[in-house]
Amino acid sequence: MQLKDSFDRTIDYVRIAVTDRCNLRCFYCMPMEGITYEPKAHLLTYEEITRLLSVLGKLGFKKVRFTGGEPFLRKDFVKLLDSTNELQMYDSIHITSNGTLLEKHIPKLKELGIKNINLSIDSLDEVRFKKITRRNDFTKVIRALNNLLDEGFNLKINAVVMFGVNTQDILPLAEFAKSHPVNIRFIEEMPFNGGYKKNAQIFKANDIYRIIKNEYPSLSARPKSHGETATNYQINEFKGDIGIIPAFSRTFCNTCNRLRITAKGEIKTCLYDGGVFSIRDFMRRGISDEELTTKFVELIKLKPMNGFEAEKSGKNTLGREVSMSSIGG
Repeated sequence: MQLKDSFDRTIDYVRIAVTDRCNLRCFYCMPMEGITYEPKAHLLTYEEITRLLSVLGKLGFKKVRFTGGEPFLRKDFVKLLDSTNELQMYDSIHITSNGTLLEKHIPKLKELGIKNINLSIDSLDEVRFKKITRRNDFTKVIRALNNLLDEGFNLKINAVVMFGVNTQDILPLAEFAKSHPVNIRFIEEMPFNGGYKKNAQIFKANDIYRIIKNEYPSLSARPKSHGETATNYQINEFKGDIGIIPAFSRTFCNTCNRLRITAKGEIKTCLYDGGVFSIRDFMRRGISDEELTTKFVELIKLKPMNGFEAEKSGKNTLGREVSMSSIGG
């Protein structure tokens, strides 16, 4: 079965935040003092998440990504990975992590066959890393990164590019892909910045491309795959490749294939909507799987054409002071 939205896009990828908590304080994501976290009772339980994944699997969803906050902060997160794996419904299970708590879980991830990891690393410079994250966890993250590479994981490094902050890291990060089989993904900064500044100047995807192209003239685009947000590029003699994600410019919306579920069970049919439905409250009313299936079909039809339409729809109640940790990575 293939689930289609109103624009004939096949929706088969769900991103689920398992927590809104994070142990870093990246200044572009949340303020120094952190944010007000949801009480545990407000979060989807692991049983509820597994049920949602079962229903979505029957609707044709093939890919699931667990995000946060930092997913490994939630107690027994590995048990959720285990139960998801047992469903045998998803072609691939992915995790986005900041890497600070990841290393000890690598053997279990290998045992479960979970090979797709995205690490959020905005700089390979220890001083800048500490300035951006407001924490001194650089060594832990790099150790986890190297361990994942040694163990043969499919690794992507997500780097948010910020004007006047880490643009000098673009080339060193790109260079890392020369000798390592990784996908370095440069991401335009999004407006959900925890209020660190009201009118952040965006370093655009074209600016990122120009810097890399000037240094590596052989940079050439790879064909895009279904639902891919990044434009991926190869460079002659590089073991890895480069991706650029226009998260603010939103030029990939016409191929969007994803559904987001926040830690407290809000359905987001677009990153830029304010949440269109509480699937948590709906489930806790005691509804059947059939009713849940019908509701997902209805919600997918609400998916906007693009992020700009989502912002204009009036359903977006999010301000720029909102943290990406609350939205779900």
